Amino acid sequence: MQNVNITNFQKNILSLFEETIKYNQPLQIHTESGNAILISEEDYNSLLETLHLYNNPTMREKIVNGLNTPLNECIREEEVDW
Repeated sequence: MQNVNITNFQKNILSLFEETIKYNQPLQIHTESGNAILISEEDYNSLLETLHLYNNPTMREKIVNGLNTPLNECIREEEVDW
């Protein structure tokens, strides 16, 4: 994660916004009263979707089961019936 103080953020706001959006790289902005994180809309939407899935007990169980499945028990992508 890139870090910047508020003064440099103000000086370079356009390029920092563009980098955050282009590379989906969060930006931590430091101020005397606290810090803030700038993330791209794509990352924000991904976080919301992750929270939504995690808050669904059935989906969370399926994800955990999938993570715990050994690779040799998984089917190849070409074999998935989409």
